Amino acid sequence: MTPGINVAKKAGISHRLHEYEHDAGHPSYGLEAAEKMGVPAHQVFKTLVVALDNHSLAVAVIPVSAMLNLKLAARAAGAKKAVMAPAADVQRSTGYVLGGVSPLGQKKRLPTFIDLSATQFATVFVSAGRRGLEIELSPDNLAKLANANFCALADTD
Repeated sequence: MTPGINVAKKAGISHRLHEYEHDAGHPSYGLEAAEKMGVPAHQVFKTLVVALDNHSLAVAVIPVSAMLNLKLAARAAGAKKAVMAPAADVQRSTGYVLGGVSPLGQKKRLPTFIDLSATQFATVFVSAGRRGLEIELSPDNLAKLANANFCALADTD
């Protein structure tokens, strides 16, 4: 059980867990999840933490097949500039290790934004809080549990 799963259970939110054998040699945690679950990569979302110009952190949840547009992330968070947060800051603020960062059940609640593309799916997949474990839930429930807003965040392939 992870804090992310506990949040969904406690809220009574409908969800499904998907576990797979994590391969430490795979070059991309998110693409590995999509491949191992047999799910389109644009339906599996990664959780990225950015550092804003005011020295605060924010969370961007985008498809694993996309790249985060830092300008859009900054705008969503009401900042002028955003950069990828250092790994140590990500782990300290979320309580999760890289490759297993969930938008749910983070140690410190950060402003969270979900790419608008999530709304085209009945369900999306995000990390449940450890490598090799994904939680599937509706985009609206994800936003509700993460106290997140939908907005454009990603540059797609």
